[in-house]
Amino acid sequence: MKTTGYRSKEYGQPTKRFVQTMELKDDCELIKEYRKAHDKEHFWKEIEEGIKKVGILEMEIYILGNRLVMIVDAPLDFDWDTAMERLATLPRQEEWERHVAMFQDCSADATSDQKWQMMERMFYLY
Repeated sequence: MKTTGYRSKEYGQPTKRFVQTMELKDDCELIKEYRKAHDKEHFWKEIEEGIKKVGILEMEIYILGNRLVMIVDAPLDFDWDTAMERLATLPRQEEWERHVAMFQDCSADATSDQKWQMMERMFYLY
C-alpha cells in the first residue's frame, strides 16, 4: 500500500473535481480481471481518447477490497451531464460499458452514470 501519496498533474488553470464511487462484485478473480482491464497494457485506447475528448483532464480510480472511488478533474466550465451524454456516443464506449459490467455490482444494462454514484464533499482543507 502506497503511503507516500500520488502526484497530481498541474494544468495552469483552475479546475474542479468530481468524486464517484461504485462497488465491484465481491469476487477476487473478477476484481483481478477488472484491474487488468484498466492497466496500461489492456485499457482500450478509444476509451482513453473519448475521456479526454469530452474535456476530462485527469481521471484516477482507487480501490479498497471491492469498493472503487473515481476522481475526475476538469476545467471550471466543464458540464458533467453534457460531457457524459457525449461520451456515451463515442467509439466503443457502449461496448466498454458492456465489458466492464460483468465485474460491477449493478445491473448489466445500467449506464455509467447509474453505476458510478456521485459523492458529496463533506469536508475540505486548503
